[in-house]
Amino acid sequence: MKIAIIGAGYGGMAAAYDLKKAGHDVTIFESADYVGGLASGFKEPHWNWSVEKFYHHWFQSDSEMLELIRELGWEDKVRFPRPQTVMLYKNKWYPFDSIFKMALFPGLGWGINKIRFGFVGLFLRLTNNWRALEKVTADAWMMKWAGKTVYEQMWKPLLIGKFGPYYKDVNMAWMWARIKARTTRLGTFEGGFQKFADLFAEKLRESGVGIRFGVKVDSIKQEQAGLSVRSDGESESFDKVLVTTSPNLMARFCPDLPEKYLEGLLGLKSMGAVVMTLALKYPLSKDGYYWFNVPKDEGYPFLALVEHTNFVPKENFGGDHIVYAGDYLELGHEYFSMNDDELLERFIPAFQKFNPEFSREWVRKIWVSKTNYAQPVPLVNHSKNVPAIRTPIEGLFFASMSQVYPWDRGTNFAVEIGRRAARMMLKVL
Repeated sequence: MKIAIIGAGYGGMAAAYDLKKAGHDVTIFESADYVGGLASGFKEPHWNWSVEKFYHHWFQSDSEMLELIRELGWEDKVRFPRPQTVMLYKNKWYPFDSIFKMALFPGLGWGINKIRFGFVGLFLRLTNNWRALEKVTADAWMMKWAGKTVYEQMWKPLLIGKFGPYYKDVNMAWMWARIKARTTRLGTFEGGFQKFADLFAEKLRESGVGIRFGVKVDSIKQEQAGLSVRSDGESESFDKVLVTTSPNLMARFCPDLPEKYLEGLLGLKSMGAVVMTLALKYPLSKDGYYWFNVPKDEGYPFLALVEHTNFVPKENFGGDHIVYAGDYLELGHEYFSMNDDELLERFIPAFQKFNPEFSREWVRKIWVSKTNYAQPVPLVNHSKNVPAIRTPIEGLFFASMSQVYPWDRGTNFAVEIGRRAARMMLKVL
């Protein structure tokens, strides 16, 4: 069978891997000139590792990603250091990356609030009944069970930071999944995520998978003999097609989908993201912290500050200290239209809060990455809104991060849904 995959992100490549192993002719169409999708990266000439455009890491519980790496024979290239995550309380940063350190966090006091925090965390870790949790908002559930102090100190800032004006509408199953699936130890690939993606693409090409870069798909239409993929003014026929892009792009590629399916795609809400990456001459964190959970109500102009070289040693980046400042934002937010220097000027006062000695002269180079599609917004009873992988058009399949629900977006679940889509395609071949 002749199969087309639209998108060379982790999900598309994982699907291509399985479909090719099953003996099929597979071609990947990628609009960029590189693989990796939202987990792609870039590299300066004097760096040994790449840096992700949008900060990424793996958790020890990311079984789908780690299993794929084992299959490929590269498990010795996975690194699991243990960097420090911190949270702000009364203008001071406190470690917050283990049960013991969470118990010591002073923002919760020493009485009932700490007990409620522990109870909620334990319950969410133990329960598997996420369908009951999707019937209520995280805002309402946390206020009831965690209490006002715990919710407003710990969980509300996270929801506001991730979902902005939608924070009160997000269902509790999303919060459950975030707590259920994550671990305190964080992993990466030797050389960076782009190194993994490039090695994976090379392995695919060696097996006979075609990867076409710089190809913008115009449309996918049903024909008598299968599906026609039109790109750059030319059409090509395939027996099956898997689209791994955003729901909006899927709707644009496939206008002949039934109205109900199209409405479902276009009705999904999501947040975009803007991430600034800086190469600094000096470390920003005096204490060697990696991940700062930044409360927006304290006046910070971004959600998270991540000092990557407190996770991966600076020697891998020619001595540069790599720092991310990122945020999830609604489309139309001013950050999307600001140029790099304007955004840096906006962020400099915040960097000086982390280190009063910071100045513009510390900055060797900056990069700003923007995407319209970074974080799906799961509303109450969201499972009924998730698009089916097998679309109503015969032979056309769709697998995106909007369908990994109740799990959160990330490379692990991109691999999972890509391979799940491949299995479904193989059943109907």
